[in-house]
Amino acid sequence: MTNTEIERRRFTRIDFDAKTELVSEGGSWDVQLHDISFNGILVKSDQTLPFKKGDQVTAVIHLLGDDITIRTPCTLAHDQAQEYGFLIENLDLDSLTLLRRLVELNLGDEELLERELDHLFVDKPTN
Repeated sequence: MTNTEIERRRFTRIDFDAKTELVSEGGSWDVQLHDISFNGILVKSDQTLPFKKGDQVTAVIHLLGDDITIRTPCTLAHDQAQEYGFLIENLDLDSLTLLRRLVELNLGDEELLERELDHLFVDKPTN
């Protein structure tokens, strides 16, 4: 089993539809959030985005209009047919708190939530 397969099993993907922006030095792109986990996000775009695997962006996920947002640095892990998967990097405390609450509400299982949080803070294996 690869490290990527192990990571997929550690974090539950939550289907969540939210306006999302990807921001980089080259500009800003509006995309639609498809799902989210503690490990990453999957977004869809009506247009082809100018990113390649390994590119870093900041994702701004609008939870309640522009008042409540999760802001997180992300790295493009894969793209296919205008779907883009990003790994979440270094969430700030406010964004982590919002993401934790979002996952908690959608999982409905405190034990599973705690297990995922444990995996989030464990050092990832290095190659």
